[in-house]
Amino acid sequence: MYVGRDMSELSMMSKNDWQDKELSYFHFALSQIAPYLNQEGTVILREINEEIEQRGGLVRNEATWTSGTHPTMD
Repeated sequence: MYVGRDMSELSMMSKNDWQDKELSYFHFALSQIAPYLNQEGTVILREINEEIEQRGGLVRNEATWTSGTHPTMD
């Protein structure tokens, strides 16, 4: 479950001031509803994608039972 700043607060900030967990959560959430987003929503999702790319992607800091800290390609 996501615990952090909501979109109304984050929308007033530059994407480069967002934390990785915020980028990750809203990227996942907006990607899930991408077919239903209006033009403003798709712009926000594109900006989030661009910020993630500029940071070199998102890397996990903690391992879980099902995945490690580094992504693996099969």
